[in-house]
Amino acid sequence: MNRSTANLTDAELAAWLEAYGNAWESKLPDAAAALFTEDALYQETPYAEPFRGRGEIRDYWARVTADQDGIRFDFSVISTQGTTGVAQWSSKFRSISGDTQVELNGVFVLEFAESGEVSSLREWWHVR
Repeated sequence: MNRSTANLTDAELAAWLEAYGNAWESKLPDAAAALFTEDALYQETPYAEPFRGRGEIRDYWARVTADQDGIRFDFSVISTQGTTGVAQWSSKFRSISGDTQVELNGVFVLEFAESGEVSSLREWWHVR
């Protein structure tokens, strides 16, 4: 997805989030990693060391989705400004190992490259 302008649009952010959700729901770590630049930073929580590059992002997604079943992902665009997008997201799935329903709700702050890939993802989320 190449971006059409120097400024990220709501539609471009929504298209990226749709692809992210599809990769998560389908448990496709390679598809998730392909949404990021080769040298992207992926910071799952504010105090965690970020995953660096597509390889670490792919490995993270392979690990976490291995224990998830029946994944559903939703989102809403909050804001776009320059190359930055902010979105609220939620997910529901069954934890296979714990046989429990999990509900997550969070926020992404995403920095986009001209290629349409994300170069930096920072997220904050809570679990119910």
